[in-house]
Amino acid sequence: MIDSAELLKRKSHSVKKGLTPEQIEEYLSALKGWAYEDNHIVKAFSFQDYYETLAFVNAIAFVINAENHHPDLLVSYNRCVVMFNTHSVNEGRGGISENDFICAAKIDALAGQNFAPVAH
Repeated sequence: MIDSAELLKRKSHSVKKGLTPEQIEEYLSALKGWAYEDNHIVKAFSFQDYYETLAFVNAIAFVINAENHHPDLLVSYNRCVVMFNTHSVNEGRGGISENDFICAAKIDALAGQNFAPVAH
């Protein structure tokens, strides 16, 4: 069974095949608050204000750029929705890979250490 601590130790790498639905469920169980929607893993983060939201977005950019695996972001005044998908797997048809979960774990760690998300 995989856990978030193990994912934090890993680095994104080149993959050709996406995860199966069963594997996706196993990886999702390691991360709190992430869901599988429309061929993406998704999580919404809420903040006190726009400045804090943008600080989080910039921190994501810094941390995730080192992984060379970039999410789609929906940003509003006090909310950021993070969506991961690996477009290159499954012969270019896209899907979910371990890289999505590695990066999701790193974003969770970032949010927990440096920001105080508020419940919505």
